[in-house]
Amino acid sequence: MRGARQAFGSGQFTGYHMVGVMVAFFGVIIAVNLTMARFAITSWSGLVVPNTYVASQDFNTHAKEARAIAALGYTAEISASAQGFLVLLHDRTGAPARAAPVTVAFHRPVGAVGDRDVTLEDLGPGRYLAAGQLPEGDWIAHIRAFDGQSVIVRKAIRFHVDAGGELRP
Repeated sequence: MRGARQAFGSGQFTGYHMVGVMVAFFGVIIAVNLTMARFAITSWSGLVVPNTYVASQDFNTHAKEARAIAALGYTAEISASAQGFLVLLHDRTGAPARAAPVTVAFHRPVGAVGDRDVTLEDLGPGRYLAAGQLPEGDWIAHIRAFDGQSVIVRKAIRFHVDAGGELRP
């Protein structure tokens, strides 16, 4: 033990120093990679566009439209049942809202396998139904409700469909 103390305290670079440098070097690299991988997995929205340049040029226009639609105060919720997907629309006071047509585009977060667009059936004030079920997995429902030609609701809701067809946020 005395020899090891002398080697460390003598100012010489030994094999123990080299092992420490290697462990520290690769430890930092592995820690950074794991941290970045975690952030990449947990923060990616799944947004995929065919041409990012064109999408960036239209961003301000879409943001302005989204603010105008949000100012109308309508809300939309989606749930699943044995009959299909039920969309509930409410106005700013919380009363059921009328809209025609109401559409939902079901998309996978990545890729286009199984994507479908449906027009919902009007079941009465504020209640709209899309018949059918989705396969198990992650989905994004893009809900759009119109009052004539103008959009009154545009909302994207991300959810998971489990093996039993139940929705989980």
